[in-house]
Amino acid sequence: MGTITRKMVELAQQKGAEMSEAYGLDARELSIDVSQGVVETMKLAEDRGVGLRIFKKGRMGYAYTSDLDEKVLESTVERAIANAVWTGEDPYHVLPSKVEAYPHVDTFDPEISKTAVEEKINLAKEIEAAARATDERVKITERSNYQDAEYTVSIVNSRGIDASYRGAYCGAYAYLVAEENGENQTGFALSYGLRFSDIDPTKVGQEAANKAVRMLGAKRIASKRMPVLLDPYVVTQFMGILTPALTAEAVQKGKSPLAGKKDQIVASDILTLVDDGRLEGRIASAPFDGEGVPSSRTVLIEDGILKNYLHNSYTARKEGAISTGNGTRGSFRGTPEVGTTNFYLQAGQETQEGLMAGIDYGFYVTEVMGMHTANPISGDFSIGASGLLIEKGRLTTPVRGVAIAGNLMELLQNIDGIGNDLTFFVGKGAPTVRITSLPVSGD
Repeated sequence: MGTITRKMVELAQQKGAEMSEAYGLDARELSIDVSQGVVETMKLAEDRGVGLRIFKKGRMGYAYTSDLDEKVLESTVERAIANAVWTGEDPYHVLPSKVEAYPHVDTFDPEISKTAVEEKINLAKEIEAAARATDERVKITERSNYQDAEYTVSIVNSRGIDASYRGAYCGAYAYLVAEENGENQTGFALSYGLRFSDIDPTKVGQEAANKAVRMLGAKRIASKRMPVLLDPYVVTQFMGILTPALTAEAVQKGKSPLAGKKDQIVASDILTLVDDGRLEGRIASAPFDGEGVPSSRTVLIEDGILKNYLHNSYTARKEGAISTGNGTRGSFRGTPEVGTTNFYLQAGQETQEGLMAGIDYGFYVTEVMGMHTANPISGDFSIGASGLLIEKGRLTTPVRGVAIAGNLMELLQNIDGIGNDLTFFVGKGAPTVRITSLPVSGD
């Protein structure tokens, strides 16, 4: 792929581009679904192609192709140059310059590709078997899944960047249904990482089963304002709403509630939010971002104070800043956006039991519904929720059919406890979090 990206940049420069960049991706993905001990689906997909950005007279042109025939590559270059005619001039268009050295980031486990498909199928079967062995009320396996991917990224630009790396990741998840007295409840669990040996199928199956079973007999509760604990997975869903607000792109467009608040208190003084593209063992880690800028660790909120925004090369130039290495790219089919890598809320010191200990009556939220309806600009949310009652410091009755509402920025300031159980769900990680109080709407 490196040869192809170099050739496209050379060709683009010959045809009149002032700056050019080629991004190549060669990826393979495997997905296996098991139900009732039988493989339901097994998919092996390959994705290979290259995208080209060119700049001429302050205008950007872009084109991509998955056909790597030499004539098609040349026509892709010509299309990118032709497309630049139709875009507006922008003085902030820029490509990063040559980098002398990138950080060492371990991104590839050869065991993933060496492991036989039969062993991967057995892993998915073990998850389902472990779930059913955990409790006889686990009746339905919606999905017991194993996934892995192997890929090579190559990026070359006319300012001297010529870099590539090889990556791989794997993971598994279970989505189950428990039944009792005509009632159904679901439970899920997942585990993703860089090493095949780190997947524990028994743990995944048992966790999914326990989550489903513990919600059997769930009831509604009366509306009341009360202390609330958020499960790590729920916290990462709130973080997904917060992510755009922390990008310089949203700030510059006036679409972030955090605009103009740098070095100000925006959250509880026990909260620290970090984005770390070099974090060991995480699947979003890489030596460089989608533009060839070295990955970095960026503290966004430290002890409740807003310290930084996330930048790619464009937003950094516009603000007179330095790119944080957050020019993210999902594939060769699109241009770099500003996004997170390994985005996480730093763990605290308390156990989950310790967070509950002082709560006489509260709500532990394990699942939320309708998070997509939250407003990322204002931060307002009103979402469905389910979980477990906390009574006298202990989890008791399962609860469903209620709603929680508020404002994300206020929620951040009302965090008064953070657990030590930092858990990653693919690219986002969080521990259990305690909120001083939230209105819970029920009967």
